[in-house]
Order: sequence, then structure tokens, then C-alpha cells
Amino acid sequence: MAETEAGAHVRLDVWLWAARFFRTRSLARQAVDTGKVEVGGQRAKPSRAIRVGDALRVTRGEETFEVQVLGLSDTRGPAPVAQALYAESAESAKRREEQRLQRAAMRDGYRPPEHKPDKRARRLIQALGDIDAF
Repeated sequence: MAETEAGAHVRLDVWLWAARFFRTRSLARQAVDTGKVEVGGQRAKPSRAIRVGDALRVTRGEETFEVQVLGLSDTRGPAPVAQALYAESAESAKRREEQRLQRAAMRDGYRPPEHKPDKRARRLIQALGDIDAF
């Protein structure tokens, strides 16, 4: 992994990709462009220079990460190395865990069908007009 020197900087979209917040650099760039990433409480451009010590707020799906940049890298490596590039605040981790538990509780009563409907069941579903049941 190509670690950068102290005082150096890396593009925001490249760092988000290297830190494994997004699978591709283009997804990271799109997230920054749509305002899902804030640096120091402000929207940023994908080319924004990130330095050690910067505070980021990254929204990915339903999760929001508040992280402090601990290291810089412009290459994507293994997950343990990528996780060493940042430190998530305790409040952020606690909030994400609470939200995950709420989402799990909301779908607690849902039981997916054990198998696909057979030919007879599909005909009954179509006859009832319940297209959403598929």
C-alpha cells in the first residue's frame, strides 16, 4: 500500500475508495457530487485534498459514518489496512448500531415464503389481481 508522507494529501474520492467506503472510485465520486460526503461540516468536491486529522461525515445508504482521518493512501488494500486509515467516533458507531437494531425490529414479523409459488398458486394470485405478491 502506497502510504503518503506527512503533510501530503490525497483526493477525497480516491481516499474514500482506498478506505473501502465505496466499491469503486466512480461511486465515491458520485457520492461526493451528490452531497453524501462532508469534510469539516461542508460539502466538498471529489478533488478536495484530504489530510491527516480531517473530520469526514460519510452517508452510505441508511448509515452515516463520522470519521477522523488517521492515514492517507491512494491505493486500495486489504480491509484491515483500510480500516487503519480512519477512526470512527464512538457516538457514530453507537448511533449506527441503534439504527441497525431498529431496522431489524421493523422487519421482525416478516416471514418470507419458503419456496416460489407453484402453477396453481400463481394462477390464484393473478386471479386475485395481487401482482405485488410475486
